[in-house]
Amino acid sequence: MAGTNSERTMIAEGPAIILVHPQLGENIGMVARAMANFGLAELRLVNPRDGWPSEKAISAASKADHVIEAAKVYASLEEAVADLEFVYATTARDRYGYKEVRSPVVAADDLRVRFRAGEKTGILFGRERTGLTNEEIALADELVTFPVNPAFASLNLAQAVLLMSYEWMKSGLASVEDTPFDALPQRPAKKEELQGLFDHVEETLDARGYFRPAEKKPKLVENLRAILTRPSFTGTEIQVLRGIISCLDRFTRESPRGVTNPNRTRNRRPKEPRDLDE
Repeated sequence: MAGTNSERTMIAEGPAIILVHPQLGENIGMVARAMANFGLAELRLVNPRDGWPSEKAISAASKADHVIEAAKVYASLEEAVADLEFVYATTARDRYGYKEVRSPVVAADDLRVRFRAGEKTGILFGRERTGLTNEEIALADELVTFPVNPAFASLNLAQAVLLMSYEWMKSGLASVEDTPFDALPQRPAKKEELQGLFDHVEETLDARGYFRPAEKKPKLVENLRAILTRPSFTGTEIQVLRGIISCLDRFTRESPRGVTNPNRTRNRRPKEPRDLDE
């Protein structure tokens, strides 16, 4: 989905996303992109395996430069969370009541409340292959887990971050039905425009013998009008449809628009053969 617009306000707030021992630079870049999509900007890296900075991460971030450029690297998880006041750890494994477990929706709402109160918060994400260790989870206050297939619960790192980032963005909406933009207003078609479309279609089909046998024409016209009145056409849509009908009525496959004059081609008499002795 393309939607980057440098003229609009960039949202950059919320909890820190903390990647513990991330492996591939590409995954870090995709995490940065997911964060930028949903208004998160603070990325913390704990001992990235392939080092930092990473050209592969920059490439995979797809212009989420503000996230990549501000990313901070820490030698240990303890250092990465030292200034935070509340931390969630993501996991797909049962922890047997070790800590409170929240759904992404509840966790995001809680983080939003804390954010508005001025608290510094973060979300931990573990290694691509093995996730977080028990020792690392012990540094978090609560757990958050995703409602996934219990027999196939492993998520790609960027997918996990995207899911939490999405819930974070959603928690800030006035309504879950809000959208970032609305459809452009369209003027409903007037009845005279709709009648003009009926007449145009009927005349075009009638000229080509569509309504056969003749005694069935009233019913065929009735069915045709029922079809054309089903959608709520706008004035612009009526114009488009009539333009299509006019094009089909006037031009042929053999004489398409812009190549030759179809009427001249259809009505032109064949040339008289010339006498070769002339």
